[in-house]
Amino acid sequence: MFKRINPITKFDKKEDIIMAIKDDITGIQHVGIPSVDLDKTIAFYESLGFEEAGLFHNGENRCAFMRFGNLTIETYEGDPTARKAGAINHFSLNTPDIEKAFADAKAQGLRLVDKEIQSIPSFWKQGIKYFNILGPNEETIEFCQIL
Repeated sequence: MFKRINPITKFDKKEDIIMAIKDDITGIQHVGIPSVDLDKTIAFYESLGFEEAGLFHNGENRCAFMRFGNLTIETYEGDPTARKAGAINHFSLNTPDIEKAFADAKAQGLRLVDKEIQSIPSFWKQGIKYFNILGPNEETIEFCQIL
């Protein structure tokens, strides 16, 4: 029999753990996949029926958001790629209030990757703000607000 272990020891009750951060999430925003060849990656996803929702620059690197229905893939240049199963870099959760989500993540004792909220002003019309946490399997989970 497996005993459920709570990785967050700051709270005593399950209700305490789920009350804050879950209220900051409105849904999945995107899945992030690094690309070796962005143009080839865009063409591949277009061949599957995805449409380009946005193409942006972050410094010298490009980033494309490909959308099919309610699924959005962020594919981008500049990061190393695993080029094997498990190559997804992160998944992103949408939040309408990044400051509150960040404060709630800190209050819950979640493992923050970023010491402060990050921003990319060149994404979308007015930029984005985000931060990352690590899950229990070292998976990266991004919280993101499109401004």
